[in-house]
Amino acid sequence: MTAPSKVSGSPRNTVRPHEVLKRRRVEARRFAISDGAPVEVLESGPSVAARVANLASRLTIRPVLAVGSHAPNWPWPWGLIDVAARVLLPVSATVRETVNLPNASAQLVRAPGVLPADGTRRVVVYLHGGAFLTCGANSHGRLVEALSEFADTPVLVVNYRLLPKHSVGMALSDCHDAYRWLRERGYQPDQIVLAGDSAGGYLALALAQRLQEEGEEPAALVAISPLLQLAKECKQAHPNIKSDAMFPANAFDALVELVASAAQKNIVDGKPEEVYEPLEHIKPGLPRTLIHVSGSEVLLHDARLAASRLAAVGVPAEVRVWPGQVHDFQLAAPLVPEAIRSLRQIGDYIREATG
Repeated sequence: MTAPSKVSGSPRNTVRPHEVLKRRRVEARRFAISDGAPVEVLESGPSVAARVANLASRLTIRPVLAVGSHAPNWPWPWGLIDVAARVLLPVSATVRETVNLPNASAQLVRAPGVLPADGTRRVVVYLHGGAFLTCGANSHGRLVEALSEFADTPVLVVNYRLLPKHSVGMALSDCHDAYRWLRERGYQPDQIVLAGDSAGGYLALALAQRLQEEGEEPAALVAISPLLQLAKECKQAHPNIKSDAMFPANAFDALVELVASAAQKNIVDGKPEEVYEPLEHIKPGLPRTLIHVSGSEVLLHDARLAASRLAAVGVPAEVRVWPGQVHDFQLAAPLVPEAIRSLRQIGDYIREATG
């Protein structure tokens, strides 16, 4: 696959200002077409800080998930994670605006110096991770602030409905509502980037596919340590199941059980909701895709599989592999230097994709 390229230029005809902006966005998005293979880049590292974060996760988060995965249906207080993050989130000059959606809420986040979301420039729809079960705009506050700064854009973070009370299909509907909220405010598809980490990567790809059915193609898709396949067998058999500092094998058993149980309870057109596998529905015309993933996490399997399937149908796909990092290491910014490097790269990619 040739590297994604950007063709610049200005219209020669006399046109109105908004038409000039639209033409420039279209010209800037003349990307190379995949030759059938994804680009994979191996980053440097890990730093000392990254090694410490990896060890800390292995000694704390992984054992907790191993225990919790034996009883996934117990009323674990997962919601406390986002509440605690709200209390601990440092005071900053970042602008946060609450957006009310039909069945959920969202936060419109704007780093200092970023222009308001007025429909004239780029914008990011961000779908947080947390196994569809926990986290939110507060737990991902620092990550989103950095992304807003590096991409020079407002970021709409969706607080979608969570397991086990709600299904993944309901969460996807909330993400779709957030996208439509931006469209109603004047944003065009080529101004909107879909992004997400972990389970949010699943939602970002599934949302892109739903929009494709509606005839819309966002500017790009960015996935961080993404869960892109609910099927567990390949992940549990992957060599990284031993090196992953966060997820034990039984965590994927628990996730599948929770997703299937919630889907059974959500009746759609008289039938239980079907469990959806995005990687089984890859078609030409999906947005160009960038994936950042740890080289030692088990979701490296999902990242590589997704990139190969996207590239096979002509979608430019790039995977950046970060050795020795913990899953979702970007959440550790600014303490882990690779987290800042990764988010800066993602910001540059978003700028390029949106002209």
